[in-house]
Amino acid sequence: MKSYIVGGAVRDALLGLPVKDRDWVVVGATPEDMLAKGFRPVGKDFPVFLHPETQEEYALARTERKTAPGYRGFVFHTAPDVTLEEDLVRRDLTINAIARADDGTLVDPFGGQRDIAARVFRHVSDAFLEDPVRILRLARFASRFADFTVAPETLALMRTMVEAGEVDALVAERVWQELARGLMEATPSRMFAVLHACGALARIVPELGPDFPEHGGAHAMRVLDHAASVDAPLSVRFATLMRPLEPARIVALCERLRVPNDCRDLAVMTSREHVQIGNAPAMDGAALVKLFTRCDAFRKPERFEQMLDALALDTPDAPFAPAPLLRTALAAARAVDAGQIAAACGDNKAGIPDAVYAARVSAVTAALPAQNRQ
Repeated sequence: MKSYIVGGAVRDALLGLPVKDRDWVVVGATPEDMLAKGFRPVGKDFPVFLHPETQEEYALARTERKTAPGYRGFVFHTAPDVTLEEDLVRRDLTINAIARADDGTLVDPFGGQRDIAARVFRHVSDAFLEDPVRILRLARFASRFADFTVAPETLALMRTMVEAGEVDALVAERVWQELARGLMEATPSRMFAVLHACGALARIVPELGPDFPEHGGAHAMRVLDHAASVDAPLSVRFATLMRPLEPARIVALCERLRVPNDCRDLAVMTSREHVQIGNAPAMDGAALVKLFTRCDAFRKPERFEQMLDALALDTPDAPFAPAPLLRTALAAARAVDAGQIAAACGDNKAGIPDAVYAARVSAVTAALPAQNRQ
């Protein structure tokens, strides 16, 4: 029985990056051996155990066989005679198929160190063909490691998978999970470039259009990378990506991929209101209050602020002109005491909304520059 650190921890250490999590593979052991040493089983599809002290994951060395389309159609086999190389060969990329023994010795049967030095994403074996999630993972890695390129033979393999309909078998939750993780990397545009290059983008996010990102999405990609450079949250990054689309297309995309509500709502609102926001310096108090009401800014001012952030990213080299006025106007409108107005209306409950609206318009108008009070 012997344990090895595998995957991302080894890769990141070789790249000189901080190692956050360590995964282990165990060769020459049975589940009973692991239980006898105090490990706690947690794996559902194959034996994975938590170390009794460190709580790190230890998986028994395994082989796998594809039995159905998609990423769930696999049968796994674990046994003491499964070798480390047999376990590593099932992994996606050579840079993730390196193991480190307790004494620091590296086991690298597929040239992962060579590809790290050359900054190349290369598949380990034709087993890559069997799991369409690997297309998404590779694209996500491209957004993290922006100086890596995809090996031509690997890109050709990805195209073959797309043409065979493998990506069509991906479940929505997994697609969104990988897209969201890629959006939060340092250069998210690379993810979309790789997905487009292999033909997968048009299959999993057809709303973006067939020429995305080279043509209609080129500006969106620059804005998205700028959002990453200022550490914008996921909802803001997603809103910058979706802004060129019509709200109805955004809703359709979000429903299909089961995008979280906060990301969907901000993206739809940003797309719907960006023209009005741009015209805000010319609006009067009534128009601004209607804008705030439409955006639910009185209840959710933080989301309105996120919309301003998303739109400001569109012009990174200049201040976002409407923002100061909108912030001043919204603060004035929110300062109106709706409860006090409701109490003053007494039994005239039906008149409360109009009274609150009028008070907000008056407050916003008073806070605006003279030219907006006309």
